[in-house]
Amino acid sequence: MQWRRHFTGLAFSFVFVVSYFTNKFVLSVLKFTYPTLFQGWQTFIGATLLLLSGKLGWVEMSRITRSAALSWLPGSLLFVGNIYAGSRALSRIDIPFFFTLQNSSHVVSYIILKVVHREKAQWLKFISLCLMLLSTINLPFYDPQFDHSGYLWAVGHLFCVGAYRVFQVRYKPSNLSDLEQQCINYLYSVLLLAIAAHPTGDLMAALEFPSLQSHTFHCGCCASALLGFFLLLATVKLKSGFSLEHLEAWIFLSKVTAMSLSPFIFHMDINAPALLCVLVSHVAEALLVYSERESQP
Repeated sequence: MQWRRHFTGLAFSFVFVVSYFTNKFVLSVLKFTYPTLFQGWQTFIGATLLLLSGKLGWVEMSRITRSAALSWLPGSLLFVGNIYAGSRALSRIDIPFFFTLQNSSHVVSYIILKVVHREKAQWLKFISLCLMLLSTINLPFYDPQFDHSGYLWAVGHLFCVGAYRVFQVRYKPSNLSDLEQQCINYLYSVLLLAIAAHPTGDLMAALEFPSLQSHTFHCGCCASALLGFFLLLATVKLKSGFSLEHLEAWIFLSKVTAMSLSPFIFHMDINAPALLCVLVSHVAEALLVYSERESQP
């Protein structure tokens, strides 16, 4: 039984790393920087496969009522903001720096819980959050390839991720499973991103994309959509077999693996101060995972 749990975690980690690398390849190497289309494609395929899997009985999904879908609308809007801003940021920022900035979403979650729910934090958790914030604040000053627009999108991304994390835990309807939540997210995303494709200029710009007829581009887009769906299934499987703290630990290990391998796959320009920011942020994340585990009865 124990080896099955480890296999699930390793499968999650593998899909996580390959998914991020595939997205980074399409966004930064091929330079397909049209998130309404790229994320719209991924969420369309995700919604199609999820609904088909539910229909065939491969995953457990109940019928989603209109009231449940409407009650989850704020979460879906945060999800759309998360994937749109995240796509913009990842296209301009190296993976280790992206994860370092993304870690500060925990600070956003903490502030929301502190202000709205008056939640108290352990001293170890508070220290880890301070270290994450400190790393995020200092990173732009030392990033050799600092991109102002990329960092602004990263800030939007981390705010959406942090707020979505709180909404998912505190306001989750009791009649919606994780897969049903994600199905609603996908459907709203397809609708909103399709509406935004023309006003943002993505639709017309994509028609002039140099690699539009390239097999490499087609394979990258197909792989990114399929990997996103498999990552969802792996995440849900991991959550069902482990505690939330174990899931966070596997996410941490997956991010460390992706950061360690990314310099061998993508061109990166990094210096000692920037590397220190990355290391401090992820040591802080490890402390956060440990503090969450210790706080459980």
